[in-house]
Amino acid sequence: MVVDCGGGTVDITVHELLDKQGTLKELQKASGGPYGSIGVDMEFEKLLCDIFGENFMQQFRSKRPIGYVDLMIAFEARKRNANPYKTNSLNISLPYSFIEYYKQYKGSSVESAIKKSSHKNVKWSQGMLRLEPSAMEALFQKTVTEIKKHIESIVDQEDMNIDHIFLVGGFAESLILQKEIKEAFSSKLKVVIPQGVSLAILKGAVLFGLDPTTVNIRRLRMTYGVGVLHRFIHGIHPREKLVIKDGIQWCADVFDKFVVNGQSVGVGDVVVRCYTPAKDGQSCSVIHIYCSEKDNIYFITDPGVKRCATLILDLSDSRYIQGREIQTRMMFGDTEIKVSALDVTTGKCVKADIDFLNY
Repeated sequence: MVVDCGGGTVDITVHELLDKQGTLKELQKASGGPYGSIGVDMEFEKLLCDIFGENFMQQFRSKRPIGYVDLMIAFEARKRNANPYKTNSLNISLPYSFIEYYKQYKGSSVESAIKKSSHKNVKWSQGMLRLEPSAMEALFQKTVTEIKKHIESIVDQEDMNIDHIFLVGGFAESLILQKEIKEAFSSKLKVVIPQGVSLAILKGAVLFGLDPTTVNIRRLRMTYGVGVLHRFIHGIHPREKLVIKDGIQWCADVFDKFVVNGQSVGVGDVVVRCYTPAKDGQSCSVIHIYCSEKDNIYFITDPGVKRCATLILDLSDSRYIQGREIQTRMMFGDTEIKVSALDVTTGKCVKADIDFLNY
């Protein structure tokens, strides 16, 4: 399991090592949530609101934006250096604009506000906001708890046999986060924190660029298919989908699935579907590719279904040939899905790519 802890999100992937050359099989599609280090910043802002008042903080951010940025930069430096194994307090320098504006806004000093607050582990000393270790660790608690919950939800799955957790990303530099993850999972798994954790993702991206076959098998994050017409079946298909062409009853907007969400696909895997034009004499065939995060999709009009590519195949050279066949292919396993449509009669082919990173 790789836990990529960034500024805004935490992204988790699970891979199986297939051979000594480092080829990987993705066991579970990437997941995660908004549990990045920005969550700690938000808790710090809440702390300031508790001490100095929410209205004041909103006004300070609005009226003194540079001072607000300076304050958050000062906190960022202390957040990165927070060490759960040390007992000394962390000093955060409050900008002069903060001290001056608070006195102007409230008519009292910053020091008096801190002394009156219920946060006894936050003190004032010589222009500094002093956070005791317990206060800093409390700011991490909510975010770290969410990360641990998400990791545990994956580790506890019956079909998962995870034996290593690799903690990487900028937020993984935090000793508080490292300590919490080790305490929570070291009894079950080996927690690995590589050197240069913030660069590990970048190095991995470069290595993957040099050899894209490293990830040999992926898990799809979406269901992909095309919109087609099927023969209408009374009692099964909705009445509003009934379309009559040349005296034949058809069901419109049917989602014909190529692959489903969570399905494993190898590098170069190809899915082929063959279709015939809706009517003879068509000068072109338009094939829309659709995707959805759900797997129980029946129609392209279902909620959550969106169009992600379109293929337009010129049929003018074979428009009056009977029994024409349009062969639609999807190739999976890379960072993008390659789609093509082939007029079997003439050999004409059109292609499109679906950006795998966005879908």
